[in-house]
Amino acid sequence: MGVSNNITAVLNFIALLCSIPIIAAGIWLASKPDNECIHNFRWPVVLLGVLILLVSLAGFVGAYWNKKGLLALYLFCMAVLIVLLLILLVFAFVVTRRDGSYSVPGRAYKEYQLDGFSEWLRDHITNSGNWQKIRTCLSDSDVCTKLTQNYVTADQFFMAHISPLQASSVRCCKPPTVCGYNYVNPTLWLNPVNPMGDPDCYLWSNDQNQLCYNCNSCKAGLLGNLRKEWRRANVILIIAVVVLIWVYLIACSAYKNAQTEDLFRRYKRGWV
Repeated sequence: MGVSNNITAVLNFIALLCSIPIIAAGIWLASKPDNECIHNFRWPVVLLGVLILLVSLAGFVGAYWNKKGLLALYLFCMAVLIVLLLILLVFAFVVTRRDGSYSVPGRAYKEYQLDGFSEWLRDHITNSGNWQKIRTCLSDSDVCTKLTQNYVTADQFFMAHISPLQASSVRCCKPPTVCGYNYVNPTLWLNPVNPMGDPDCYLWSNDQNQLCYNCNSCKAGLLGNLRKEWRRANVILIIAVVVLIWVYLIACSAYKNAQTEDLFRRYKRGWV
């Protein structure tokens, strides 16, 4: 095996290693309880990571055993995958750029406004067809039940540093603060005498199967959590794609050098 093929084999092994954090990031996103309710968001990163793993493995085999056809296929497929990963990154950055969160006096957690998120993300998640499935999935989870188990007094609840999942789901478990409902427990609230004009104030129900799952604040809370998770995953994906581009460019150069080495050997043997 020539020097250039050795280099290409090493580079493909590095690319193979790069696929591992991509797959891990995808699995992390897919395993989040809120993403379990949004099937379209769960697997694209995992799928891209697996494809990069398989293509890198094919490139390693092609370089190690000097299979030029396999190497050429590797270079083509890897270019396509890198472009797809870049498109996914840019798209995820654009649709998660806007943040609908805002602070509420006397609360350790933030609340969210639906209009504060990108139009595509808002329409894709909260349209009537998708939301009914998501709403059913969220209401079947035990997040709201855990809130009632963990917090007893109003001060404990209002000043708690709630976990990321609960921070988004709490919008579905309680009425918006602006409505002025009186706390009994995290999922049971007394109606105020004069509720504010926010439509969510009239959608809230103490029925544990209803709560605020139809509220805009619940939808916005889910979008807020999705945004946080994708922004975290994007950091790993950006590092991985930079390394992949670097590896790919060097692999292209090594492939050309391997072609030159092969041509030179054939010339010395009198084949050309």
